Amino acid sequence: MTPERLSLFDTTLRDGQQTQGVQFSANEKTQIAQALDALGVDYIEGGWPGANPTDSAFFDQRPQTRATFTAFGMTKRAGRSAANDDVLAAVLNANTPAVCLVGKTYDFHVDTALGITLEENLANIRESIAHLVAQGREALFDAEHFFDGWSANRAYALDCLIAARDAGARWIVLCDTNGGTLPADVGRITAEVIAADIPGERLGIHTHDDTGNAVAASLAAVDAGARQIQGTLNGLGERCGNANLTTLIPTLLLKEPYASRFETGVTPDALARLTRTSRMLDDILNRIPLRSAPYVGASAFAHKAGLHASAIVKDPTTYEHVAPEIVGNARIVPMSNQAGQSNLLRRLSEMGIEAEKGDPALGRILDTVKEREAQGFAYDSAQASFELLARKGLGLAQDFFDVERYRVISERRRNAKGEIVVESEAVVTISTRDGPVTSYFKNEHPQEMQDDGPVNALWQALKSDLGPWQARIDDMRLTDFKVRITQGGTEAVTQVVIDFADDEGRAWATVGVSANIVDASFQALVDAIEWKLVRDTAVSKAAE
Repeated sequence: MTPERLSLFDTTLRDGQQTQGVQFSANEKTQIAQALDALGVDYIEGGWPGANPTDSAFFDQRPQTRATFTAFGMTKRAGRSAANDDVLAAVLNANTPAVCLVGKTYDFHVDTALGITLEENLANIRESIAHLVAQGREALFDAEHFFDGWSANRAYALDCLIAARDAGARWIVLCDTNGGTLPADVGRITAEVIAADIPGERLGIHTHDDTGNAVAASLAAVDAGARQIQGTLNGLGERCGNANLTTLIPTLLLKEPYASRFETGVTPDALARLTRTSRMLDDILNRIPLRSAPYVGASAFAHKAGLHASAIVKDPTTYEHVAPEIVGNARIVPMSNQAGQSNLLRRLSEMGIEAEKGDPALGRILDTVKEREAQGFAYDSAQASFELLARKGLGLAQDFFDVERYRVISERRRNAKGEIVVESEAVVTISTRDGPVTSYFKNEHPQEMQDDGPVNALWQALKSDLGPWQARIDDMRLTDFKVRITQGGTEAVTQVVIDFADDEGRAWATVGVSANIVDASFQALVDAIEWKLVRDTAVSKAAE
């Protein structure tokens, strides 16, 4: 059987930009559009030309794409012709090959929000779509609040779709704008629409995740016969977000009955870049990627329980529904207080450390992990700190430097100009094979500026002079800093997890725990440097 074609319509740059706290620059939109095109989506909706300066600038500089570039707008306003509506004209002036217009299909919204007659709304839909087609554009009609409208007044909601169909719309998109329709109802209503002579090959689905069912509802519409899916990368979107294409795409390509029944523009090579694409978007948004995200999350293929890890060693399919590399992700067997020797041996092997099952050192390492996690350490999210602990337990630790002392001072005061300033300074003394080294760092800012803080001062001092090892840490950079208070009351301790990266493309995390946040941070900083030196030493030896 020849697979049917499913069309993927991405609206990250338009609907995704309606996410609270999200605002893309024109250059960021260009970067995202290029990544979407490489992924293989069929349509890229770039925004609403004329609605704001950023969208207008983006359409002026939009990249050339294989995907059909689409501008978004609304149907013409009542009381004027489509040719004389300046808002519609601004959308057409973006010169995109496709235009998606949103229009009302819920009689309540026509009466209440637009304040026009039902017939006037039908005329607006009909004339706007016909105007796009006459201009040589591919026309898409977003049927806003369709599922609520269908439930309230089926005949009128269908009339709206028929108006768009007869005017020449290539795609008629059923929108669950409020996100409250459950998958079974989305599937049933989609089937009823097709039975009412709106062809499935011209029907799309646009869902929101207000009940956590946007992906399931989109699949239900496909099952019923819709052949276009609209969504966003990482599920961005207003309120709770849109259908997550980062979840839908691998499901369509890897899961039955979709994998054998349908085809999309996403190739296996593009699918293998999915995790990288997802994290690129989070980098642009300065967000920490959701660890539990299906397929692309850092925990999507993490196996913490000892029983699971033991089975994974024998056959990964025992606890993995797909192979992580297919979507560009990686398997992780983290260390934790639930870990057994299977976890430990696998993790050691991944680090390039050979150990034999039954080695008494393995039991001691596990005991140490469990003891330290009871104190507040978290090795499932700080693999570099775990590696150092394991190397020490196996007698493989390397002595690069010892910390003799550190001191950190933070002060808020008025300077000679009468300005309030906040400053932090740090002194660190270490001993190396070449002798002791003392480093000092101080930062000072007016109050209205952001003080880099005592931890930053400590980091700058620590990494400014490491004696014979300095050249190996010059490319280190801190990428994230997370603090968690464990326990409570007078026994509260602070857990600090810090993420790092270097110019070799490596990323690692370390953990520190103390009643003092600065000391917890210092532990993590020292671990990060030691791990970097261990790995660079191993690379140097391998090259000899």
